[in-house]
Amino acid sequence: MSSASLQANRWLVLVAVMLAFLPVVLDMTILHVAVPKLTQSLNASGTEVLWIIDIYPLLMAGLLVPMGTLADRVGNRKILLIGLAIFSAASAWAAFAQSAAMLIAARVLLALGGSMIMPCVLGLIRKTFEDEGERAMALGLWGMVGAAGAAVGPLVGGALLEHFWWGSVFLINVPVMLVVAPACYFLLPHVEQTTPGKWAIGQALLLIVGMISLVYGIKAGFGGKQPLLIIVLMVVLGIAALTLFVRKQLGSSEPMLDLSLLSHPAVVAGLIMAVVASGALAGVELTLAQELQYVLGKTPLQAGIFMIPIMAAAAIGGPAAGYLSNRFGLRLVATLSLVISAGMLMLLAQSDFHDPGFLVPFALAILGLTLSIGLTASSIAIMGSVDASKGGAAGSLEATGYELGTGLGITLFGVFTSTVFSRTIELPIGLSQDLAEQASKTIGDAYIVAGALQAEQGAALIEAGKAAFSRTHTVLLMTAAVVIAALAVIVFFTLARYRSLSHAQH
Repeated sequence: MSSASLQANRWLVLVAVMLAFLPVVLDMTILHVAVPKLTQSLNASGTEVLWIIDIYPLLMAGLLVPMGTLADRVGNRKILLIGLAIFSAASAWAAFAQSAAMLIAARVLLALGGSMIMPCVLGLIRKTFEDEGERAMALGLWGMVGAAGAAVGPLVGGALLEHFWWGSVFLINVPVMLVVAPACYFLLPHVEQTTPGKWAIGQALLLIVGMISLVYGIKAGFGGKQPLLIIVLMVVLGIAALTLFVRKQLGSSEPMLDLSLLSHPAVVAGLIMAVVASGALAGVELTLAQELQYVLGKTPLQAGIFMIPIMAAAAIGGPAAGYLSNRFGLRLVATLSLVISAGMLMLLAQSDFHDPGFLVPFALAILGLTLSIGLTASSIAIMGSVDASKGGAAGSLEATGYELGTGLGITLFGVFTSTVFSRTIELPIGLSQDLAEQASKTIGDAYIVAGALQAEQGAALIEAGKAAFSRTHTVLLMTAAVVIAALAVIVFFTLARYRSLSHAQH
């Protein structure tokens, strides 16, 4: 396709790449409401459940930068089409997984496909829209699809689980991909400008090994399930690999990740906001989904509907952030959005979900809106601080921040939840030591153990589990509120001298 016809078809190209991006984002959150069903169907332990949810964003965090630079070398279209094929195959495999280990392996493959799709989508939008105003509009629409996809995930998951088995939450990707892949094949330019040079596979492996070892070490350390030696070894290996990766980047004439970007305070502030805000959003959504189903006895679909306010508001946050930061300045908008979301988390921590009234949906909507504005503000800070020629590198750095935030958010919320839960649960008398140990790990484990007990004792255990999880939920939301309030202070001072490049050049 020639450059002229590409310009004529640019909005169709945008639709095609946004559709390609949708299942990748859906997969971030679609599993949240499936956790109770999946846990019981596969008899998965709390640790296995965390890995099933977590391995996807964590691997993506390690793979996004290498795949982004590979796409620059080989061409976005080629990598995008390969990514779509891998993602489809992995979705089908995940749907029919017979064990937790098999599902984790399928999620690894999904992350590989997803990490090929994501940077190509941004790269193609960047290349297709040459006009700055149109590109801002295209990126706004892309951001809205991202937020809406993550938002609709639990709802789609809930609706599918109402009628089908848990594997349907993965199988849904296959028909979508069968429409998207041919559209991308025909619409996207066959000839692209690519960056010359070799793709440094060694650097890519260092980054992936470093990220995963470090995160695994942190997870195992908090979970307390692994021997101390393994935890220390993983953390040391992770730090060593990442240190070596940084040294290679600084010494290379063609670095995979342009670390000079981190010399801009606004880029650093944007990255910290991306990690913390996406982590908080993912962690709160996952905890809510479990509270609604395990404690309040809602079906997956009812849980998805209950969470509509946080999701719908998050979808509006993207376009709103652009308008507000043009009007009132990025520093004020970013700081205020974080302060308000901290306040909403405190309000939710004190709320009674059994009797939500108007207050809980309202607080959820404001939380979704302000966290989403915070996330888009981080994007504006990063993209506004770098030259257009470094847009791709900045984009993959930002996407890595989102994925890492989501993965770490789910990990830390999950580990924190199980730690507080095991300390607060008051187990019924008469449980054997083995069963007592398993039941006090997570509320999912308590339900599995209760299923094997006599009716009366099982019911007592479930009640104890519900009470402990509600207390855990309160502690968790209060802690998240304190972290986000601290972030607001950091952002306020870091963005003190922020002016976007285009602004500075006028």
